[in-house]
Amino acid sequence: MAELKLSESRDLTRIERIGAHSHIRGLGLDSSLEPRGVSEGMVGQEQARKAAGVILQMIKEGKIAGRAILLAGQPGTGKTAIAMGMAKSLGLETPFSMLSGSEIFSLEMSKTEALMQAFRKSIGVRIKEETEVIEGEVVEIQIDRPAVSGAASKTGKLTLKTTDMETVYDLGAKMIEALGKEKVQSGDVIAIDKASGKITKLGRSFSRSRDYDAMGPQTKFVQCPDGELQKRKEVVHCVTLHEIDVINSRTQGFLALFTGDTGEIRAEVREQIDTKVAEWREEGKAEIVPGVLFIDEVHMLDIECFSFLNRALENEMAPILVVATNRGITSIRGTNYKSPHGIPIDLLDRLLIITTQPYSEDEIHKILDIRCQEEDVEMSKDAKQLLTKIGHETSLRYAIHLITASALNCQKRKGMVVEVQNITRVYSLFLDVRRSTQYLMEYQKEYMFNEASMVDGGDADANTMQD
Repeated sequence: MAELKLSESRDLTRIERIGAHSHIRGLGLDSSLEPRGVSEGMVGQEQARKAAGVILQMIKEGKIAGRAILLAGQPGTGKTAIAMGMAKSLGLETPFSMLSGSEIFSLEMSKTEALMQAFRKSIGVRIKEETEVIEGEVVEIQIDRPAVSGAASKTGKLTLKTTDMETVYDLGAKMIEALGKEKVQSGDVIAIDKASGKITKLGRSFSRSRDYDAMGPQTKFVQCPDGELQKRKEVVHCVTLHEIDVINSRTQGFLALFTGDTGEIRAEVREQIDTKVAEWREEGKAEIVPGVLFIDEVHMLDIECFSFLNRALENEMAPILVVATNRGITSIRGTNYKSPHGIPIDLLDRLLIITTQPYSEDEIHKILDIRCQEEDVEMSKDAKQLLTKIGHETSLRYAIHLITASALNCQKRKGMVVEVQNITRVYSLFLDVRRSTQYLMEYQKEYMFNEASMVDGGDADANTMQD
């Protein structure tokens, strides 16, 4: 008898692009906001994570809006990781938008408009509306197809029932097509939106649970609805203020959201939308959800942007602003003045500052462990120890980059586990910043446009001119 070969099924959840922070699942705090040692992809930075957790709790309770937080620390100390952890902890309901300071200067719109759009993307509106729904168990579907094709459209009858009543509905061509698309059959519990005609399959009735011996794992059984077939249900839509702005300001409406060609939105449109949203809030139809706007590399903004942020934070519809920088005392872009983190003093005064500390050798080892799991790389204990030493002496980012490179080197040599020699090999192939700088210092005369050669060249030219 021929052996039956089953087609190999791949786990789709693993077919994802692995990013620098794809291992972050949250802030790694317990119920009392105390940071765990290693949790949800986060390692170390206990004080910073605890502070971020307090801010997160205030956001969830809706007690904080128009506030700003600064994440300040050296490069590679986990500032973006903390912001990503906050985003994951907030969930899908709370809007979270990310922006790099340099992005604002490369857009085809004014800097303040780009910042305003980013602010509006970070404010959610939860709109409640009541719709009429027909909900019941399908007893029978009868479809009458015409004998001659094209002679007339298909017609049919749909019998729906609840525990209290049963009704027959006449079907048109569109409804027949919709039922066919959803693969609705007798015994299914369905809901039909009266306004749009949308059909939603809720599951299969418990009364039909013994009809078949074989059932797929995705088959969901539900009780037959009770009461009347027609019901009024409250539906909640979550949108951002920016999406409402775009739909109301462009001729192509919501299509502009997909094309990305939103352009500049007039202030009058925004004022009208704010007034309308305020009306909905008073009537109880809508609820404002202040989200989070994260601006990385905030020192790249100039004095005009900082002045705009000062005013925007005072607006009643302002989100929580989280900014990050790795600069010390440096010039404020657009001025000759120096300031801590390159941010004006008046804006710094509005910020709650969270600092991040450099990682210890033990913490670097734990982070490399997590990254090896994320990148599906099996590494020996000695190789991990060497990589930790490299990370401590050079930088954590450089050590993380060597993980995949050493895994490829190991694969090339038909190995299964990354060993010390693989790490040594890639360490000699790829230089870190310190070794690269040392190399430049030794051979700088061989390079073009270095300061030493410019000085020598200038003297030579001056001598030629005198001759």
